[in-house]
Amino acid sequence: MSNNRAWMTYVLAAAAVGLVVLAAWLNRDRLNPVAPGRPAPGFSATDMNGSVKTLADYEGKVLLVNIWATWCAPCREEMPSMERLYRSVGDSDFEILAISVDAPFGQTDAFGRPGGDLQTYADSLGLTFPILHDPSGEVQRIFQTTGVPESFVIDRDGIIFKEVAGATAWDAEQNVELIQRLLGG
Repeated sequence: MSNNRAWMTYVLAAAAVGLVVLAAWLNRDRLNPVAPGRPAPGFSATDMNGSVKTLADYEGKVLLVNIWATWCAPCREEMPSMERLYRSVGDSDFEILAISVDAPFGQTDAFGRPGGDLQTYADSLGLTFPILHDPSGEVQRIFQTTGVPESFVIDRDGIIFKEVAGATAWDAEQNVELIQRLLGG
C-alpha cells in the first residue's frame, strides 16, 4: 500500500508540473518580460501642455525613459544628472522622457501620497527635457517596474538597451558614452 501511495504522489506531481509547463506555453505571448534586448512596450502619457504622447512619437530616436514621482527622494537626487546628460549630449535624436506617476496635483494616490505640481518641480530643478504624466501609473505596469525611479535606455530601433532600477548618475562617463554610441557617434 505504501508503494502505491508513493507512486500516486509522483504521478500527481508530474501531472502538476506538466500543467504548469502547458499553461506557460499557452500564455507565452503574455509572458514577455521588459528587459534589455527586448522591444520597448508602447505607452501613452500626457505632456505638460496636455497633449498625449506615445512611444511611437519618438520613433528613430535614442530614448532615456525615466519613471519617477515628486515624492521620491532618489528621483529628486537623480534628476539633475539627467539634465546634465541631456545638455551634454545636445543631439536632436536623443530624448529624455521623464514620466511622473504622481496623482494629479491636489489629489492623493492610493497610498495617500499627495499629487505633485510637476511644472514647479521641473522649474525648481531647471529641467528642460520633456516631463510626461501618467497619474494612473499604467506605465509602471507596462514596463513591469518594481518602484521609482526606474529607467530604460532605448535604441533607435525601439529595443531596450539598458535598464536601471533606482537612482543613478546619468551624466557619468559610461552613460554619456553609451548614449553617444547609440546615436552613432
